Amino acid sequence: MSEPQQLQRRLGTFDATAIGLGSMLGAGVFVVFAPAAALAGNLLVLAVAVAGVVAYCNAVASAALAAKYPTSGGTYVYGRKQLGEWSGFIAGWGFVTGKTASCAAMALTFGSYVARDYAVPVAVAAVVALTGVNLLGITRTALLTRILLCMVLATLVFVAIASVLGPHPAAGTAGTQSGGLAGVLPAAGLMFFAFAGYARIATLGEEVRNPARAIPRAILAALAAAFAIYLLLAVLLLAHLGVRLSNSGAPLLDAVLVSRLAPAAPLVQAGAAAACLGALLALITGVGRTTLAMARERDLPGPLAKVGGTHTVPFVAELAVAVVVILLLLTTNVMTVVGFSSFGVLVYYAVANAAAYTLAIHPGYAPRWLNAVGFVGCVVLAFTLPAAPVLTMAAVIAAGMAGRWLALRFRQHQPRR
Repeated sequence: MSEPQQLQRRLGTFDATAIGLGSMLGAGVFVVFAPAAALAGNLLVLAVAVAGVVAYCNAVASAALAAKYPTSGGTYVYGRKQLGEWSGFIAGWGFVTGKTASCAAMALTFGSYVARDYAVPVAVAAVVALTGVNLLGITRTALLTRILLCMVLATLVFVAIASVLGPHPAAGTAGTQSGGLAGVLPAAGLMFFAFAGYARIATLGEEVRNPARAIPRAILAALAAAFAIYLLLAVLLLAHLGVRLSNSGAPLLDAVLVSRLAPAAPLVQAGAAAACLGALLALITGVGRTTLAMARERDLPGPLAKVGGTHTVPFVAELAVAVVVILLLLTTNVMTVVGFSSFGVLVYYAVANAAAYTLAIHPGYAPRWLNAVGFVGCVVLAFTLPAAPVLTMAAVIAAGMAGRWLALRFRQHQPRR
């Protein structure tokens, strides 16, 4: 059998950091503060901190593993190498299914911001356009991600200024909606949805130059920047909106609408649209690469492993992901599966922490005890989510495992050639 076609190493540390930060500062930051505040109230900052700690544990585990295994696939590959094929499959299947739903959620959010009455058609158009960008090659993906990231950062700075200027219509009343300490962990689970993105760097491991050095730096830099931004926004939004924050469907937009900068609110809408596009672009890229890796190992249909074209991209996997996302957009209210996606991502990172724990050599930034903390944190946050997404994701993972078991049994009974 011929060797699988390889992707080309075209990304530097700056490009990889931009892709990771662009993945985190996506649509999540524009919507997740409101439901998190409804659960945690004036303890929202604590929920952000808890999510940040778990995300840091996951990030260092991913960095250590990606440096050792610089190939496409992320934790799917790490789980297979360190824990066995089934662990890798669970991570990969959870990532592909959960993040495919996230792609649809990002696309629908984009459609809702730019044309509420035509949200689904606009979302479908966005998926088609960004899939086309990905098919032009990874360097084009990195360039567009940098442009969108700059737009999002400018929008967040504008929101922060508006929150400081005021007036503050309901300041100091956020605590009336708080679930107290009991609401912190569920809120942290929701906030983790906004952090999930740094693993996109690891899934691009086969396309990063000098991965042993560049990937850990890019992952940690992207996470540190996102954590600082989220912490600052949590403080400012609580002080500015108070109890109104927990009831807002678009908290960052509302923060501007009730401020002295209200006439410039369309700028926030444009920034939210850019954030959705940046997150969607990175998600399609990451899911496509993990699909590629799983197909290489025959955990998904073999044709999905094809790499080709002028720009050496996994075009079959990219097109397959786009088709599934479009089907979800046309048939499902995707925002109802955000919890489902969060659970899948936390399962993915639980496997990453377990895999990192088994490494023979641990870099200074990723001691073994931190991997244990990350694993426990992922499990706790996953099972404090609402029951519906937990049960749904468990059923999806079980169905995937059953399908793989049947495929393995079928291959065993096939006559050898």
